[in-house]
Amino acid sequence: MRARASRYLALRPLCLLLAVACAAPVLAQDRAPDVAVGQFLANGTGYASVARLEQPSDASATGRLLLVFEQNGVAGVPLYASDDAGKTWHFMLNVTDQEHAGDPAWQLRWQPNISEMTRDSGDLKRGTLLLAANATRGDAHGHVAAEDLQLYTSNDLGKTWHYRSSIVRGGGHPEDKDNHGVWEPNVHILDDGRMIVYYSSEQHKRDGFNQILAHKLSSDGGKTWGDEVADVAMPGGVERPGMAVVAQLPDHRYVINYEDIDGPNNGQIYLKFGPDGQRFGDPSDHGTPVQTEGGAWPAACPVVSWFPVGGAQGVIVVSAERAGGNGDAAGRSLYWNNNGGRGPWWEVPAPVQKLTGNIHAGWTQALLRKKDGSFLHITSSATPEHAWKAAYNVMLYADAPLNFNRYEAEDAARTNAAVIENPKTSNRRMVRIAAAPYGKLSFDIHRDRGGAHVLRLRYTDMGLPATPRVTVNGASVAATGSKADDDSGWNLMDLNVDLRDGDNTIAVDGAEHVFDLDYIELDPAP
Repeated sequence: MRARASRYLALRPLCLLLAVACAAPVLAQDRAPDVAVGQFLANGTGYASVARLEQPSDASATGRLLLVFEQNGVAGVPLYASDDAGKTWHFMLNVTDQEHAGDPAWQLRWQPNISEMTRDSGDLKRGTLLLAANATRGDAHGHVAAEDLQLYTSNDLGKTWHYRSSIVRGGGHPEDKDNHGVWEPNVHILDDGRMIVYYSSEQHKRDGFNQILAHKLSSDGGKTWGDEVADVAMPGGVERPGMAVVAQLPDHRYVINYEDIDGPNNGQIYLKFGPDGQRFGDPSDHGTPVQTEGGAWPAACPVVSWFPVGGAQGVIVVSAERAGGNGDAAGRSLYWNNNGGRGPWWEVPAPVQKLTGNIHAGWTQALLRKKDGSFLHITSSATPEHAWKAAYNVMLYADAPLNFNRYEAEDAARTNAAVIENPKTSNRRMVRIAAAPYGKLSFDIHRDRGGAHVLRLRYTDMGLPATPRVTVNGASVAATGSKADDDSGWNLMDLNVDLRDGDNTIAVDGAEHVFDLDYIELDPAP
């Protein structure tokens, strides 16, 4: 959690038109980098959270989507609904602070997290909706002076909400050196039915911690909460882990993500794994960095999700507000790993291609796999006219398939090769590989199930003949031919390869002359 000074902005109406893809489908790589791709949903500054109703009190509402996010001003947490899998949305209501009702200094407005209970907890039955959010109290000057992480429940599909408890309270102006703020609740129901909430706390500065990530447990469905337990805490008072989001994996382990502000790579996303959602190892251990072999890493405002796609391990996906290390600074990529978080990560273009300009554009994003296998993506975006003003941000949404068989060239390990931006490529970047024997890209990939595959390369020469040379696990592979990829000047080359179950290394070596590589792609052989 960073200073919130940019939040204190007057509410202004937004009637801006974005250059978004609203009619015929438009591929992200075919749009200029300064044009947003996505549908306008509402005015909002950031922090999207979505839930799909699987066990609602009214069976006719099964599959309904509920969305919350932060909006500018103090009207509360806006709740939107969709009954057509996210194609259209309608506003339901603003959820407001009930604990301090009647006190205009208090507002429920920040870091909302919505979920549906998948099992009973205390006296709450599965299907109950949970909304955790940060209520803040303003001082006489309109600056935040206190925080209250609150929990609300709903048993009528979100039409009404009932205050359940205060999880933890904090105080002090966010910009103060000795602020004691609390932020970013993330609520789950554990396998044993207990409720757990993860959050950020600045209440341990005197113990040498700028900010920690912690959790509390409740055995009565969120009425009362136990003692605070630290999950991530970097001693020394400099590093600032924040914005915990947790997901459960198919082997019943839990993964927690966080941003490491003022760490070795400012804002880099790390993951930590634990057996039960309560233990993630030594709090001072950074865990696993999310990073490609090519050195790109997502930064700030992470959301980790797991999806049952591909092999038995599925795929872990991380979204973030921005990136470093040759990653897309505008944060328009999602990072994925199909090996349980082990080994290198890969990028895939996000369905929404947001505009940047202020740090709240892309601040905590929502990603949901739809029944048809495509992915619904919701995030905030800057607007062209007021890019640097978060008050003018808008929420955009789009759905698209995510290709977890494609490995972007810029994410591979490079030898005598350079990353070059190109909006006509798969992920806005390509790699220029020096001629043999100098240039090389190495892709260390994992496939739960190996066997016969077709390996496809998208490449183009620089006006002189260049045919990529490929080895798979050290063995040279001959191309079965190449063809032009429409009239773009790019070529597609297919190779028949045999992969091992598990880890494989695919190397693309330099050719007769320098050439550009967009990606490689693997599909099971027909």
